[in-house]
Amino acid sequence: MTVAHKVTIHFRQVNKKFSLNVPHGANILQHFESSNIKLPFLCRNGCCTSCAVKILSGKIDQSDGIGLSKQMQQNGYGLLCIARAIDSVEMETQTEDEVYEMQFGKYLGKIKSEAGNPFDI
Repeated sequence: MTVAHKVTIHFRQVNKKFSLNVPHGANILQHFESSNIKLPFLCRNGCCTSCAVKILSGKIDQSDGIGLSKQMQQNGYGLLCIARAIDSVEMETQTEDEVYEMQFGKYLGKIKSEAGNPFDI
């Protein structure tokens, strides 16, 4: 008997909510895709933040990704493309820009070189 977890995703950008029972350990994004539910993603490697979600309740395994800092993960953010079902979970999609800004924004203003900012050209 395979254990399944109820996974609910609030797809904020299109104002829809989807729920599926996902087998324990299964990749969440792939499982939703196999049910013809299209969710945001880009790299499928846990490197970018195109598929970022805020975890509202429950837990996911996202140990395969590097796109979110440990602090962001501790603050309840995850990446759908590498997320595996280990518990019933409810999540809400985020925009790539807002997650990127939360994670890196405080550093971007401090980046300077002796030659100046190459993006000012």
